Amino acid sequence: MTLPMFPDLAPALPEIVPARLIKGEVTAVLAALGGDFPTGDVAELTLGYDGIEGDYHAGSTRKSGGREPWYPRGTEIRNERQVSIVAEDELAIAASAMGIERIEPGWIGANLVIAGIPLLSMLPPRTQLFFEGGVTLRIDGDNAPCRIAGAMIARNYPDMDQTSLALHFVKAAKRRRGIVAWVEKPGLIRKGEKITAHIWEQWIYPAG
Repeated sequence: MTLPMFPDLAPALPEIVPARLIKGEVTAVLAALGGDFPTGDVAELTLGYDGIEGDYHAGSTRKSGGREPWYPRGTEIRNERQVSIVAEDELAIAASAMGIERIEPGWIGANLVIAGIPLLSMLPPRTQLFFEGGVTLRIDGDNAPCRIAGAMIARNYPDMDQTSLALHFVKAAKRRRGIVAWVEKPGLIRKGEKITAHIWEQWIYPAG
């Protein structure tokens, strides 16, 4: 018997993929301490609930931009983009597609470079990254590539067409530009730390 508010035939549940754990390692830690988004190597990252101490993207809130067209530009919103995380293998694929030698993580504002987690940029929202030093980051989602980051890459290849290269990054790095996350549990992160990614149950919400 079903309650009057529900149909007699309940819709079938979508396929549910069980939760899983994946191990990885921090291969570089970087921070943007110069008043702009490009980052440089640092000895360690100090993270609080506002993000990375002194980093360009630190803060409990941020101003909305082109990524949030549902708000007037400059609207104050929650900062879910406190930490930028990339994988060297994905950046290498993007660089090859662009016809360039490499994309350095710091050129596009990465704070963490992680190895050992396949398809890092495809980790789903809500995934938790547990660092052996005690920090926990919560993934918001993939970091869509933009031509601003592309322009920063292009500066390092002055002999190539700057506009074309910047725009090419948007396509070449789609779903390969890494992920953004916010601080769930603060502390220190150092190069060489082991990581456990906790991927929660997943399913595709049915259409219709």
